[in-house]
Amino acid sequence: MLTKAVFATLVAREGKEAEVEVFLRSAKTIIEGEPGTRTWYAVKINSREYGIFDTFDDEKGMQTHLHGRVAEALAAQAPELFSEDPIISTYDILANT
Repeated sequence: MLTKAVFATLVAREGKEAEVEVFLRSAKTIIEGEPGTRTWYAVKINSREYGIFDTFDDEKGMQTHLHGRVAEALAAQAPELFSEDPIISTYDILANT
């Protein structure tokens, strides 16, 4: 049962939108190697703002993801790709289908 979720918002530097989209698409292959990450979505909110939504069965899976390879890649590329620090929020899932 899914019990944890993460939502991150990312604002691309002007002119870096295409690179952000390539980065997000490439992260999919890393996520597929994380058994604790049950669902993962990268979305475009508007012309420069993006979001990532993930779900997990438990706290351990969420923490593994938050300290995993995508998080490392995000931290390494953030100064070049994003105009502000990513905002990462965690949530308890109350219900899902």
